[in-house]
Amino acid sequence: MNILRNLAAASAIVLAAAGIGSAQTLNFAYDADPVSLDPHEQLSGGTLQLSHMVFDPLLRWNKDLGFDPRLAESWERVDDTTVVFKLRQGVKFHSGNDMTAEDVVWTIERLKASPDFKGLFAGWTSATALDDHTVEIKTDGPSPLVLHTATYVFPMDKAFYEEGGAEIAKHGDSFASRNVSGTGPFIVAEREQGVRVVFERNPDYWDTDSPGNVQTAILTPIKEAPTRVAAILSGDVDFIAPVPPTDLERIEGDANVDLVTMTGTRIITLQMNQNRNEALANVKVRQAIVHAINNEGIVEKIMKGFGTVAAQQSPKGYVGHNPNLTPRFDLDKAKALMAEAGYADGFKATMMCPNNRYVNDYKICEAAAAMLAKIGIEIDLTTMPKAQYWPKYDERAADIMMIGWHSDTEDSANFNEFLTMTPNADTGRGQYNSGNYSNEQVDQLTLDSLTETDPEKRAEILQQVEKILYDEAAFVPLHWQDLAWAARKGVDIEPVLNVMNFPYLGDLVIDE
Repeated sequence: MNILRNLAAASAIVLAAAGIGSAQTLNFAYDADPVSLDPHEQLSGGTLQLSHMVFDPLLRWNKDLGFDPRLAESWERVDDTTVVFKLRQGVKFHSGNDMTAEDVVWTIERLKASPDFKGLFAGWTSATALDDHTVEIKTDGPSPLVLHTATYVFPMDKAFYEEGGAEIAKHGDSFASRNVSGTGPFIVAEREQGVRVVFERNPDYWDTDSPGNVQTAILTPIKEAPTRVAAILSGDVDFIAPVPPTDLERIEGDANVDLVTMTGTRIITLQMNQNRNEALANVKVRQAIVHAINNEGIVEKIMKGFGTVAAQQSPKGYVGHNPNLTPRFDLDKAKALMAEAGYADGFKATMMCPNNRYVNDYKICEAAAAMLAKIGIEIDLTTMPKAQYWPKYDERAADIMMIGWHSDTEDSANFNEFLTMTPNADTGRGQYNSGNYSNEQVDQLTLDSLTETDPEKRAEILQQVEKILYDEAAFVPLHWQDLAWAARKGVDIEPVLNVMNFPYLGDLVIDE
């Protein structure tokens, strides 16, 4: 970290020498800070938000869900299984090392070894450096998602990490979890887990066309939503996310604060572990649970309308969205299904949920537990901060667990790959399927969708998957979580926001 602190000092010297007397500082608050500096330790929104600050991807999503070049300045599909990326020249890592194709290849191999990311890259059979600035990607068959997946390649500094230690330590304490050398607009100058992270502008940042003028960005995690809102309204911070639904009107009515909202694509679900609890292996019980949970009521009362009621994983606009599937709250039907399953008297189950990861997460779980009590299911509910929750989730430590998922590729198949395919530690597929749901047809159809390049055929496949999951009540669909951010006047956040919820803070402009 000494290298990074020296870079931070160098940044300040450069600014002073250039005569910049009012270097812009952004004080911002999220509901939590990243659990690690290692971009491959956890596939999560917090990790990806961090990655877009201190690393750069090969290419990134724009507001139209198209692709903008970043470290790859161009790409070409050579044939059905080959894509070649031409890398930007003159890019340096925070350590001062030059970025080359060798770093990109090394990063891809590390991604393929990551427990969280290897499922996403399972179809990439090889990555080869053709020269210092050209990388060839080979896939195991025709793939419609190479560019989608390339948005998650944030080249890492091979020499830096191999010298310090390149181990990926899940929930551990490795060199990579505490040290970072990326190519991004910011370096990490200071970090105290759970207290604050200080980012300083990278003085050697390659993107000289970026309009961003933030020189120091200070992240303060504020778990409690009321405290976070109070901080933006009082002027203690310049930018917050997320904004709780209960405070949307209050923030919108404040003349000193701008509110930006957006329809989201993150599905919030409850997964039912068929291996831990015998009752949950019964399809009629799972159907009863789906019928008993009033997700429309949850959106209306708990989310204050700030969400879209779901009956499937794929939101409207995604290729796999099946318009024939509708929410199905019906308490009488739920009771009848419990009786048909042989559980008229109910049963006991444990439930675990985070209390600072998703909007109103613990309140949603409390409501769901109360609803399940009406059909005789006695829930033992435990909630905890996400830093403690994710290790428990990986352990499958409860019968029913909450998971929210935003498709990493903005594509329906990604939901299936991680949430509903049969868990497979070797491939990484089913990595977040804590319900241990398994259906050979779903597995095969999902694999078929990953090589089908005909758009109409691919839509039919993915919509068929959604119908099977619906009929078998593979999980409890709750809602797609809408997005909201707030910033003080003069902090122009709207241009750097997107439906993926990865603010491109390197391009943020602050007017004073």
